[in-house]
Amino acid sequence: MFIDLHNHVSLASLNYVGSPAPIVSPEQLVEMQVQAGIDRGVLLPCLNPEGMHIVQSNEDVLRVCADYPERFLPFCNVDPRQMFNHANAPLRTVLEYYRGKGCRGIGEVAANLPFADPRMRNLFAHVESVGFPLTFHIAHREGGTYGIVDRLGLPGLEQSLRDFPDLTFLGHSQCFWSHIGGEASEKTWTGYPKGPVAPGGRVVELMRCYPNLHGDLSAGSGYNAVSRDPEFGYAFLDEFQDRLYFATDVCLPTQADSVLVNLKRFLEAGHAAGRISAAAFAKITHRNAQRLLGLDG
Repeated sequence: MFIDLHNHVSLASLNYVGSPAPIVSPEQLVEMQVQAGIDRGVLLPCLNPEGMHIVQSNEDVLRVCADYPERFLPFCNVDPRQMFNHANAPLRTVLEYYRGKGCRGIGEVAANLPFADPRMRNLFAHVESVGFPLTFHIAHREGGTYGIVDRLGLPGLEQSLRDFPDLTFLGHSQCFWSHIGGEASEKTWTGYPKGPVAPGGRVVELMRCYPNLHGDLSAGSGYNAVSRDPEFGYAFLDEFQDRLYFATDVCLPTQADSVLVNLKRFLEAGHAAGRISAAAFAKITHRNAQRLLGLDG
C-alpha cells in the first residue's frame, strides 16, 4: 500500500503560472494515482496567497474528499494572519472547527513570515494544542517567494522544534531537504544539490535531536535528498524509518511520469534489492501515515 501524504488539486481552470495547464483536477489526480499504484492521498489546501495563483478554501478540499472518501483525506490550512492579523488571534477556534469536519492535520503552511514572527508562533502554539501534525514549506527570504522564512542552517526551525516539542513538524521544500548534507551553502540550499552527501547535514542533526521533526519526502526536493547518493539515502531511510513518509506533491497533470512516481520507484527498487528492509518499506510507504492520521492499519 502507498499513502501519499502531500497532494494538491484545484477546482479552477486557470493555468498555473508558467505552465500550459491548470493545477491537476481531482478527477485527473485519481486517474494518475490509480495508474501509479497509489492507494490514498492527503489533500493540502493552497490557502496562503503567496503560494499559488489562486487562494483555495478548506471547503474546496473537504468537498473533494467527500466526493472521494476512499481516496482522499483532508488537511485544513490556517494563515497566521487570519482573524485580524495579530499575535493573539484565537486560531484554535478555527482549527477545532475543521477537526470537527474531519481534517487530520494542517498544511501546507507557506505564509512568508519568519519562524520567529509572533503570528507564526501563535499558529504553532494553537496547532500544538489541537494535536494536528503540520506540513510546512521553508523559504530563504521574505518577499518574492512563499514559505516560512529561515536562514542557512535552519536556526528558526530548530528554535520552533525546541519551543513546541509536542507539535509534529513535517519538513518539506528545497530549503529544508538541501540541508540533508553538510555541504549546503548559500548557493545551493534553495535548489537540488547533486552528488555525494557530506556528513554534518542539519536535517540529520535536527532529526536526531528533536523527535518532533518528521520528513515529508515529496517533490523533487525530498526525492533528490534520498536518491542523489543512494548509499547515504538507504542509511537515512533506515535510521529514520519511523518518521519518514511517502509523498509526491504532484501539482500538474504533466507530472505523471516524474514527480508522481520517482520516489515510489526508488523505494521499490531499494526494497527489491534488499537495501530497504520490509519493515522500513512498510512504515515509509503507509504505516507511518496510518499512525499519524489515525487510520486503521
